[in-house]
Amino acid sequence: MALSPNAEPVVTPRKMRMVTIGVYAALVLLGIGTGYLLARSTNLAGPASSETPGMIKTDKAEGIADTKTFKDSAEGTLEKGGINGEGTHKLIREGGPSQTAYLVSSVVDLDSYVGKKVKVWGETFAAQKAAWLMDVGKIEVLE
Repeated sequence: MALSPNAEPVVTPRKMRMVTIGVYAALVLLGIGTGYLLARSTNLAGPASSETPGMIKTDKAEGIADTKTFKDSAEGTLEKGGINGEGTHKLIREGGPSQTAYLVSSVVDLDSYVGKKVKVWGETFAAQKAAWLMDVGKIEVLE
């Protein structure tokens, strides 16, 4: 029996099912292998450092050295306490109570600087009770 060039190959449903199962099995194995290789190649040194790039911490200064983000600055003596729930600390400045700046910070531990004359850099936020509410990004001890 000779094959004619126009004859269609005969594919049985059983052969088709075996090919499909083989393709799916190969895809699953490739996925597992890729995941394994990616997991092994990343982060062999352990967890990432919690420090933010651009952070500074010296005896006199602490915070983020990005002056573009933290454009506002003020000087005064740092005290603990806010006003009516706004701010965790306050910066007592020359000129009386109307010049007091209320401060918050997720970058700098302000408690470490209570009672010291400091300069702070930060971003001013709108407040309901405080005349000036600032998110501190950098602090420097002046005296």
